[in-house]
Amino acid sequence: MKIGIVGLPNVGKSTMFNSITKAGAECANYPFCTIEPNVGVVPVPDERIDNLAKMYNPQKITHAVVEFVDIAGLVKGASRGEGLGNKFLSHIREVDAICQVVRCFEDSNVVHVDGSVDPIRDIETINLELIFADIETVDKRLDKARKSLKADKKFQFEIDLLEKIKKGLEDGLPARALEYSDEEKEIVKDLFLLTTKPIIYIANISESQLEAPDREEMVIKVKDYAKRDNADVVTLCVKVEEELSGLDDQDKKEMLEALGLEESGLDKLIKKSYDLLGLMSFLTAGEPEVRAWTIKKGTKAPEAAGKIHSDIQRGFIKAEVVSYDDLMREGSMVAAKEKGLIRSEGKEYIMQDGDIVLFKFNV
Repeated sequence: MKIGIVGLPNVGKSTMFNSITKAGAECANYPFCTIEPNVGVVPVPDERIDNLAKMYNPQKITHAVVEFVDIAGLVKGASRGEGLGNKFLSHIREVDAICQVVRCFEDSNVVHVDGSVDPIRDIETINLELIFADIETVDKRLDKARKSLKADKKFQFEIDLLEKIKKGLEDGLPARALEYSDEEKEIVKDLFLLTTKPIIYIANISESQLEAPDREEMVIKVKDYAKRDNADVVTLCVKVEEELSGLDDQDKKEMLEALGLEESGLDKLIKKSYDLLGLMSFLTAGEPEVRAWTIKKGTKAPEAAGKIHSDIQRGFIKAEVVSYDDLMREGSMVAAKEKGLIRSEGKEYIMQDGDIVLFKFNV
């Protein structure tokens, strides 16, 4: 699963990407210093893995991962190919979700591409380019559906839906903000519209604003906008996150305590991004390896088994499952078994987040 990090030039986007991945993407105070997208595979912070590792002392520890893509900054007119518009739109099409960084603080040393700081204007600049690109897609599909209507009246349903989406887009609403019936959702999925992609707005604040970020006027505006947009918001200070990313675990913990923070903004963002994509983890634990496996919410046991190996899915017999909380409370798999907390689940079992599983199979 890929998440694209987007933002206008000089809002802290590449600095944030560096902090997440420690990938060292070139950072400079001028537009378009990120032309080809940088890709970073990032572990999802999960204390369950850390606690299981203490219990099993495994040879290997493997966290679930999310892939972040740093996509080049853009300017107004991207949908017409201005700036790096065509590249920007093609890279956006390839990701599953979007994180848009907006600057919510003044700093005379960092030039804003529009000359002043206004996070809502920044959000709308990018959103409008995505909306324009989607209107073009919808128009093409409408032409095709209208031609097909002459031969088959069932295309009227699709035409009505496309006109509804187009009106929403023309009113400045992303396609994800509209409501759809189950039948409509199937057609919308097939349109591959850019504005149906889930989005998180990242409100980048200064260190001095960390004490009470929710009271900051620009942050409040971003949160209000996100509600209308059916989006989410994470508030963080990119500069602080960059410092934290260079520290070892102990120093990081001490710095977070000094700042009065429970966890870093980036850890929060990575977890939220994982959730945004409708993902969760099941766990396997033993002396060779403690590992989190990524699956979609609602996945059944055999499909989850297939994440480990296709043979396990093909020859699936049953899944022996214990919840993470039960195992931690009892202190060992043996104790959990004695209490009858290890369940035997069949092919229809829907996996739950944090299930610790041993799959039985025969091929």
